[in-house]
Amino acid sequence: MDFTPYLTTLEGGSLEGALLSVAVKGRVAIAMKGRFLLRAICESVHDRSRIGCAVTREETCLDYLAEAGQEPWELLICTDHLESGTGFELARKGKALWPDLKVVVLALGDVIPAEYADASWLEAVVAEADVVADQRPLQAALLAVMGHHSYRSPSLRGGTLPYLSCPRLTPREYQVLDRLACGLSDREIARELMVSEATARTYTKRLLQTLGVNNRLQAVLKGMRCGMVQI
Repeated sequence: MDFTPYLTTLEGGSLEGALLSVAVKGRVAIAMKGRFLLRAICESVHDRSRIGCAVTREETCLDYLAEAGQEPWELLICTDHLESGTGFELARKGKALWPDLKVVVLALGDVIPAEYADASWLEAVVAEADVVADQRPLQAALLAVMGHHSYRSPSLRGGTLPYLSCPRLTPREYQVLDRLACGLSDREIARELMVSEATARTYTKRLLQTLGVNNRLQAVLKGMRCGMVQI
């Protein structure tokens, strides 16, 4: 999926506050597994005009990175698993094309494969489990790489995953979670469930409360970890 031409249609954010709070002078590439993660991360970049690539496949992202332009590619944000290819290989190949490219990988598998563990080009990796517990590790990783530092989230440093509590959802909460995982907005959820947009927002807020999370990104990631939903 290539979401790049549709970035202007984004409505709001799936995180509390901007994910990337520091100025980026070059272009930003985002490669995520599934529409939801792709949309969530794109919405959370304050200056979306910096995003020059928003895709779900390794090869499509590399095609964008191979393009020559007036502005260099400065930042790559990707997941380890993609719809085609892997984020780790995308990062390796991206750094070969743009040696100054800064890389942040969201590890949905909560691990760094042994062959990449000591790679000098792998600057920042955040375990999915740490984002479920608190969105700040992802923000911290971005601040670190933009300041030319490396970063590993707490689970990757300590080797222990945080405790996971999986609550019981109502049928309606499952319906909302499924649609969030598909990358639908409140307006689109309202249309599918045949309710008002205000009611859809209320459903989403109740879901976040039940899951004990702060935002939609955490809700979907926790749902994935609890086996409630897939992306």
